[in-house]
Amino acid sequence: MIGKLTGRIEYRSTDHVLIDVRGVGYLVYCSERTLAALPGAGEAVSLYTDLLVREDLMQLFGFTTLVEKEWHRLLTSVQGVGAKASLAILGTLGPDGVGRAIALGDWNAVKAAKGVGPKIAQRVVLDLRDKAPGVMAMGGTVAQATGDVPVEVIETGVSPKPNAQPASNASAQSEALSALSNLGYSPSDAAGAVAQAAGDDPAAGTTGLIRAALKLLAPKE
Repeated sequence: MIGKLTGRIEYRSTDHVLIDVRGVGYLVYCSERTLAALPGAGEAVSLYTDLLVREDLMQLFGFTTLVEKEWHRLLTSVQGVGAKASLAILGTLGPDGVGRAIALGDWNAVKAAKGVGPKIAQRVVLDLRDKAPGVMAMGGTVAQATGDVPVEVIETGVSPKPNAQPASNASAQSEALSALSNLGYSPSDAAGAVAQAAGDDPAAGTTGLIRAALKLLAPKE
């Protein structure tokens, strides 16, 4: 299983990049959002990957974070959602947006992805709603949490450029979820409230998300 690649981008296409890793070229398919965040040809890059193996096909899919990779894995586990549809959903909403839409039961947001009809969108929300809290709690990447440095950087001195994606409040959402769980709220209720709070204020930090979520979870008179 190929779980991560670090190398130089040989060329970019509309739906994939060719990454040269020590003389071996890997075709890696990505969502539009991920492709837009990658550096240009000749630049260093590091991507988490998922390998699809069929009788007549082998394809690698690339992701900038482990959260995005996990959503791809879960999305493709839903009946009727293939890799192409998963990348379309991730490209339209982003990993944070996918988590928010599923936690809130907003299948219309999922339906906005190209090639995804209402029945599939509803199935995605129904099948994955209970799993949204776990993925949202992952926060950032393992590398961000541990300070992990790819082997290629150590041996070659080539450092991938930071992803050009705007900073998300994934870590804040993860911490807010943990705090609400410690207060006794169910994972699904906590995820829904945090998702709505994050949607209302994307720049909110942990404290702001907790306060907003608690207001949403307060009993309505």
